Amino acid sequence: MRHLAPAICVIACLVPASATAQRIVGETFMIPAADPGIQLHVRNKRLEGRENFPAERVVLFVHGATYPSETAFDIELPGGSWMDYAGRKGYDTYLVDIRGYGRSTRPSSMNIPPAENPPFATAAEAVRDVGSAVDFILKRRGISKLNLVGWSWGTALMAGYTMNNNERVNKLVLYAPLWHLKAPPPFSGSGAYRTVSRDVARQRGIRGIPPQRVEEISPSAWYDTWWQANLATDPVGAKQNPPVIRAPNGVLKDIVDYWGAGKATWEPEKIRVPTLLILAEWDQDTPLFMAQEVFARLVNTPYKRHVVIGEGTHTVAVEKNRMRLINQVQSFLDE
Repeated sequence: MRHLAPAICVIACLVPASATAQRIVGETFMIPAADPGIQLHVRNKRLEGRENFPAERVVLFVHGATYPSETAFDIELPGGSWMDYAGRKGYDTYLVDIRGYGRSTRPSSMNIPPAENPPFATAAEAVRDVGSAVDFILKRRGISKLNLVGWSWGTALMAGYTMNNNERVNKLVLYAPLWHLKAPPPFSGSGAYRTVSRDVARQRGIRGIPPQRVEEISPSAWYDTWWQANLATDPVGAKQNPPVIRAPNGVLKDIVDYWGAGKATWEPEKIRVPTLLILAEWDQDTPLFMAQEVFARLVNTPYKRHVVIGEGTHTVAVEKNRMRLINQVQSFLDE
C-alpha cells in the first residue's frame, strides 16, 4: 500500500482478461469524506496503459439502499462486470460506497443493537459523499465534469448532487429512479441500521417475476454468486448466524420523511444535463409510475430519454437480461 496524499490510500491490481481482450487495470482508494472520521471506498477500472481521459469518458456509479456498488456494477456474471464492459469501451470507470455501506467506513453504531442509535446516511449525508468522490475523480484526472450513474436510492443521490452542480456533470443516468410513494411505507425508519438475510433478499429480489420463470430470469447460481459477493464486503455481518448484510437506515428515514409523505429530496426541474431514465418492467420497488413522473418534471434538460427493459425486476443488473440494461446505458453515454 502506498499513499497518494494524506488520508488517501490506493491498492492496485490487474484484472485478468481473455487472451483476445484488452487488459483492465483496477485500483482501490480510500478517500476522506467531507465529514471527519469517514473514509469512502472508491474503485477505478480502465484499460491498461490509459491515464488520460476526456470528461465524457469518465463515469461514476453509486449503489442503492441496501447493497454496495460493486455487487451491481463490478460483479462477474455472464456478460462480465459492468465496469469492465465500459472500461473496454474506453471509459475511466469508478464506483463509490456511501458511508456505512460496502467497504467504506462503518461507524461503531453498526456494531451494537440498532435501536441504541438514530438512523444515519440520509440523502443529505450521502450526497456529500458523492461530492467527495466526484471531487477526487475530477482532481485526479484534471477534468471539469464527468458522467453519473445511480441505481434506485442512488438515483436520488446522483440527481441531488447534479441539481446543485450541473456544471460538473456531463450526463446523468437514473436506473430505477426513486420518487413519491403512493402510500406511506410499512416501517418507521428508526434505528441506526438494519440487517438482511439471504432468504429475505432472495424473496424480495424475485418479486414481479412469474413464478414459473424465476429460475430462467434470476438463476439460483447467479444469485448465490451475488450474495457471496455482498457478504465479502461485510465481514461482521457475514459472521452472524445466519449471515446478514448490514445497511444504514438513513434511507428508510428519508422514505418516511420525504418519499412516503409526498415530498422529494431533489428537484427534477433543476437538472440541466442530458438524462436517461431506465428500469425494467417488473420493478416492484420503483415502479414505472415513478419514472414517468420524474420524466415529466425534467423540463430543463437538453434532452431526456425513458427506456423500459422487458422481463426484468429492480435488480435487472444481475439477472438474465442484464446486458440489455448495460447496453442501453452505454449507448446513451456514447452518443
